[in-house]
Amino acid sequence: MSHKNLINKIYLPSRSLKEYLAIILAINLVFMPAAVVYGQTEGQALTLPVAVEIALKTNPLIRATASGSDFARAQVTEARAGWFPTIQLSETFINGNNPVFVFGSLLEQARFNEGNFALGPLNNPDPFNNFRFGVSIKTPIFDQRRTTTRVNQAKFMEKQADAQTRMVEQRIRFEVLRSFYGLILAKQKKEVAEGAVRLAEADVRRSRDRVETGTAVAADMLSAEVQLAEFRQQLIQAEGDIQTAIAGLNTALGMPVNSPQSIEGRLSGKPFDVAGQDELLQQAMLHRPEFLKAGLTRQIRDEGVKGARSGYLPRVDVFANLGASRHNWINGSTDYTVGASVTFDLLDAGRSARVTMARAAADQAAGEQEHLAGQIRFEVVQAYQQYVSARERLKVAEQVIAYSSEALRIVQDRYNEGLTTITEVLRAESAHLRARMNVLASQYDYYVGYANVLLTSGRLIDVQPFS
Repeated sequence: MSHKNLINKIYLPSRSLKEYLAIILAINLVFMPAAVVYGQTEGQALTLPVAVEIALKTNPLIRATASGSDFARAQVTEARAGWFPTIQLSETFINGNNPVFVFGSLLEQARFNEGNFALGPLNNPDPFNNFRFGVSIKTPIFDQRRTTTRVNQAKFMEKQADAQTRMVEQRIRFEVLRSFYGLILAKQKKEVAEGAVRLAEADVRRSRDRVETGTAVAADMLSAEVQLAEFRQQLIQAEGDIQTAIAGLNTALGMPVNSPQSIEGRLSGKPFDVAGQDELLQQAMLHRPEFLKAGLTRQIRDEGVKGARSGYLPRVDVFANLGASRHNWINGSTDYTVGASVTFDLLDAGRSARVTMARAAADQAAGEQEHLAGQIRFEVVQAYQQYVSARERLKVAEQVIAYSSEALRIVQDRYNEGLTTITEVLRAESAHLRARMNVLASQYDYYVGYANVLLTSGRLIDVQPFS
């Protein structure tokens, strides 16, 4: 449904002009693509920094991570509430003829007199009403470190949520970068395939002309036709790869998969500044959010051990009660009590078991952190070696394309002079096409390899090095 049709369906005769404008603006924001909302105007080519900015605002994982951060902050606030007093208000109505209840209620209401000492009414009183309004305040002085433990654990969880946010942001940057350059790769492969098709079409025309003039056999033309068909198949594949790459980029951006995309940029052999493998390992241990989360989990479990041991300590509270007892809703008497209590659990059969479980949980967290450290080191080494391999393969591929280009020129010149066959020309063209495709694939691996090095070392905090 278009904007105009949707607006025509809204009939609001009592609304002011400002309200109408607000409705139209809201409708346009709903229908406006996410790229336009976040700074990309319609028809403008999408750059990598803009793509990352869009993804960090629209990707569903960002919303999920933000909810986790809000939850963690609320946990800290909720845990701190254990240090504050609890205040309760109550209103109670009791009617009864229990002698003790009647005797005590008369005293609470300040209505006791000499006549109430009569043995008959004292032993068998009439039913009596007592309205009791109360305010009670209780403040923990020492709660066996339970609140302190919960607060410390909640703070560590809040830091975990922040680390989770950083981890998700880095992974989103990596996915956007990989998808972005994947689309560039597909487009550049299509350009190469189109050039190969044009070259093959020229071969077919040239072979046909030679067959018609009797200077070549029909087999030469058929061989050229076969190669043309193969190159056209590669072109069709490249066109399909573009659509797949667009869908992948849109998914990383958090947009509908069929959203059209016009991107800006090309693959090249630009130099990247990469630290040595040992330095990358050190950086990973300092910056990888997953490792920081594991360390915080270990601290949470250590706090759990302290909290479990605190069960052997006493609990100290102070309290105050203010009350008003009334025979009816108006007349009555007030009273108060203040005091302190010390509670010690002399026998708690599950206390030692809780300490044992907390220690086991702490040991488990320590082991998991050590295991994660090993995994991270392996990922860093693997990413670094893949990057080095891609860099060296790119150098070789660039040399090969220079050789294949020169070889193709020589073979074409020899064919034009009648010194070689069409078969050699077709073979040289195929080799040149493969060399060009290999260069593009190596450039893509080179870019993604560098991004993976940054990701595994926990330093993919922006995409500036790729711009």
